[in-house]
Amino acid sequence: MVLFSNSELTGRSRGHLIELADPPCLLHRDVVAPFLALRAAARLADIDLVPVSSFRDFDRQLAIWNGKASGERELRDSDGQLMDALALDDDARVAAILHWSALPGASRHHWGTDLDVIDAAAVPPGYRPQLVAEEYAPDGVFARLNDWLEVHAARFGFYRPYATRRGGVQPEPWHLSHAQLAQAALAQYSADALREALQAAPVAARAAIDRRLPEILARYVLNVDAPPLDALNAAVAARLA
Repeated sequence: MVLFSNSELTGRSRGHLIELADPPCLLHRDVVAPFLALRAAARLADIDLVPVSSFRDFDRQLAIWNGKASGERELRDSDGQLMDALALDDDARVAAILHWSALPGASRHHWGTDLDVIDAAAVPPGYRPQLVAEEYAPDGVFARLNDWLEVHAARFGFYRPYATRRGGVQPEPWHLSHAQLAQAALAQYSADALREALQAAPVAARAAIDRRLPEILARYVLNVDAPPLDALNAAVAARLA
């Protein structure tokens, strides 16, 4: 079983990562080979599978969180509609941010096992991907990518942890996890690791976060779709090969 340190689990270490130049991304060292195999297979289907987000460190997640809490970044409700962060109290802001963005120290992107992906070949000139559900719908710009991943991602050990509505993070069809390694990280994750990471951080709405920390852990970190058995088996087989 792969072991993660608390600093790796909470985005405060990069010792478990490898940086790729093509496509540019940072991944866990054991995710690099399966991701490149997935990308090569997608290319055979004329899909240019590229990450728009891979590893994200604690400080980057903190900037995203504080930006949304302050109104400097877009804040959306569970249906994707824009909200005014400054019109909400701290408890409501925390709840709204958590629909789409993890608490610093609690993002799966800290592990190097998870990526947000698009099909660069499908992007029209001048179009900027938004990572919204409509793009992956049957008439969306990434519909072919969505359908291809549904069929083929598990063969390479990947799955989508936010495929269904579970009362926590909203469905994210663009979000891929390496099944085996992400499960290992999730099994090792703890409230103590998160508290340690947050201890000295200038995180917005701190009092509201502290009041809700056990709920945040249960609802927004642990509450994800389980990887399908074929994805786990493929991931294990690839690591043993």
